[in-house]
Amino acid sequence: DVEAPRGALLHELLPERGWSHEEPWTPLRRDLTEPVEDPGVRIEVTGPERAHVRTAVQRAAFGGSTFTDERWHAMAAGPAYADARCLVAYDDQGAAVAAATVWSAGRGRPGLLEPVGADPAHRGRGHGKAVIVAAAAALRDLGSSSAIVCTPSSNTVAIAAYRSAGFEPRPEIRDVHRAA
Repeated sequence: DVEAPRGALLHELLPERGWSHEEPWTPLRRDLTEPVEDPGVRIEVTGPERAHVRTAVQRAAFGGSTFTDERWHAMAAGPAYADARCLVAYDDQGAAVAAATVWSAGRGRPGLLEPVGADPAHRGRGHGKAVIVAAAAALRDLGSSSAIVCTPSSNTVAIAAYRSAGFEPRPEIRDVHRAA
């Protein structure tokens, strides 16, 4: 797979050589120059002792996820995680309902939300929006100038959640893919 900006010559040349365009994705961006509103729910930053909560939410949110506690610990031990945070949102009963990981590229640079998901048993109650808002706040605290995320354009529910959390959609992008 190759991710190339819109208008790049690769989008013309690679399909001529057997590559195909993949499904469209929608990038979204939120400026972080102003303070971020309160998410309205309890949010916790995940540390090693609560990794099992974070991984459980991700496995529930993404049915095919193989994200285990061991994989979380390996990720958190890597150098890129020095400027990253895992967040978990909790409902009024104390159940972990949504999660996000944020990755900062450093002070004054954009930060990335990846992944973001809500437990299907708790969807439709604003928990996805809450963890997205908290993720934006965490990136701002890390010094990021903006927050970016990308989701399949067909995932209209996710796009609506990001928009409700102050993210603005950008023009669609498509990866170019070569079959194995």
